[in-house]
Amino acid sequence: MLRKRTASVIIFHGSGDTGAGIKNWVRSLLGRDFKGSHIRYVYPTAPWQSYTPYDGEEANVWFDRKKIHIAADEESDNMSGAYDIANDLIQQQLDSGIPQHRIIVGGFSMGGALALHTGYHLNTNLAGVFAHSAFLNRKSIVYESLQNETETPELNMFHGTDDDVVDFAWGQETYNALIDLGVRGSFTRLPNAEHELMESSLLDVEQWILQKLS
Repeated sequence: MLRKRTASVIIFHGSGDTGAGIKNWVRSLLGRDFKGSHIRYVYPTAPWQSYTPYDGEEANVWFDRKKIHIAADEESDNMSGAYDIANDLIQQQLDSGIPQHRIIVGGFSMGGALALHTGYHLNTNLAGVFAHSAFLNRKSIVYESLQNETETPELNMFHGTDDDVVDFAWGQETYNALIDLGVRGSFTRLPNAEHELMESSLLDVEQWILQKLS
């Protein structure tokens, strides 16, 4: 008999991927699904839409952006659809009886950025946020939102030193900026890792999830 679900983890994939894709990636690295029979793991898929960094071609992406760079401007119009999706996903968990403090959001690359927006701009009452190979723009609205927050979710970030898509320094700078604004958390440097999930980081995430949602 399955245990009653008493907590939820929402995991956002990176650009061009799908919910099934990142779920299978986790399975291939761990040889199994994430542990926690009392936890509902949710792997949503981003809408199919035009993406400027792909020369305007359509892909499964959470939002559009003009350039993949920490110094680029963050365009609120492009984020609004992703915000609606994130809010709806959280509301679905609430409607199923899962309280906010029993929900974790996380993601890889663009999905990690959406997780950071979700936990530190849209809803600061969640249990935690994890972001793998992700960053926030320097002038992100997330930093503005945190100016007036005193209680925020714990953060768990991971980044490969050889990431050639999201520079390691961008992830480190993002983490430091969040910590300076009062967020509690940890940043794990992954030596020689590229723009990829790692078995070691997934095991760390799993243990962190189980500890927070025990």
